[in-house]
Amino acid sequence: MPLIIVSGLPTSGKSTRASQLHSYLSKRIADTKYRLHLISDESLSISRTVYDLSPDKLPAHTRSANASEKDARAAIYGAVKRVLSDKDIVILDGLNYIKGWRYQLHCEAKAVRTPSCILQIGCSVDRARQTNEARLQRRDDSGSEKPSETETGELDGSEPYERSNWDNLVFRYEEPNPMTRWDSPLFTLIWEDDEAQTDKVFSDLWEVIAGEARKVIRPNQSTIQRGRDASGDYLYNLDRETSDIVKRIVEAQRDNQDVDDVSIPRSSSSPQGSGSDNNLTVELPAGKKVGLPQLQRLRRAYMGLNRGGIGLEAVGNMAPERIRETFVRYLNDAFEKDE
Repeated sequence: MPLIIVSGLPTSGKSTRASQLHSYLSKRIADTKYRLHLISDESLSISRTVYDLSPDKLPAHTRSANASEKDARAAIYGAVKRVLSDKDIVILDGLNYIKGWRYQLHCEAKAVRTPSCILQIGCSVDRARQTNEARLQRRDDSGSEKPSETETGELDGSEPYERSNWDNLVFRYEEPNPMTRWDSPLFTLIWEDDEAQTDKVFSDLWEVIAGEARKVIRPNQSTIQRGRDASGDYLYNLDRETSDIVKRIVEAQRDNQDVDDVSIPRSSSSPQGSGSDNNLTVELPAGKKVGLPQLQRLRRAYMGLNRGGIGLEAVGNMAPERIRETFVRYLNDAFEKDE
C-alpha cells in the first residue's frame, strides 16, 4: 500500500492533518488485511533542535556537514523502509521540505511496487509564524510540555521552533511541484479548509492510492535484480559467455591464418567447430588478424556497458543465448568500424 508524505511549512498544521488522515484511513481499512502506520519526528523522539543551523549556535564546519539532520533523516528513512509494503499504508508526518529527500522516498516506494503521493499543507508564512510565536510564549510563561489545542482545533506541539531555526526552515523550504513525478499526485489542504473539504481531499487521495484510480507501479529497471538460471547468475553468465566467444575466435585464427569469419555456437557447451545453420558468425577484418589484447579490450568494453544494466531496459533478463547474440553483434560492429 502507499506512502503518503505530508509536507508544509513549520507549524503550519501538518501534525493535525496527519492525525485527521490517520483517523479517516483507519475507518476505510477496518476489517481489511491492510495495516496503517503514522511516522513522525515525535514518534521517533527526534527533537526539533536537530534542524537548527543558526550561526550563533553552531560553527561553520558543523553547519556545512549538517550531521544531526542527516542522522534524523536516516532514522526516519529506516522507519519507513521497515514497514513499507503492499499491505501497509504509511503516513510520514514531517517537514519533508527537501525535494531530493522526497525523491528518495518516492524511489523507495517504487522499488516495492507501491504508490506514493504528497499531501501539502497550505498555510501563509504569517499564520505559521503566529502559531510558533504562541507556542514560544506559552512555553516561556508556563514551561508546560503537554500539547494543547488552539482556538481552531489544531494540536499545539510540545516543542516550538526557536525563531532563528524557524526562519531558516522557511527559507530552505522547497515547495512540491506536481510537474515532477516524485511530487505527484499532489493533494493540498489549507489552514481554512473545513471538515467537508478535508473529507473530500482525503477521499480523492484514497481513490488514487488504493481505489479504482490506482495505477500499476513498476520499479526502475536499474533496481531490479537480474534473474538467475541453472547455470549461474547474470554477471557470471556475462563473464562466461563472452570469455568463451573470445577463446573460440583465438583458436580459430590459430588453426587457420586466413580465416575471415568464425562460427560461434549459441551455447558454450557446444564443441569447437560444430556445424549448424543456427550458429552465430563473427566477421573478422579482411586480411587482418585480430589479436587477444584487442579482443579482451572489446570484451571489457561490452561488459562495462552491460554489467550495470545500461541498455538492458528493452530486453529484460539477459539469458546466456541472448548475451552471445549481443556480444557477437557488438564485435561485428567494432570490426566493421576498423576496416
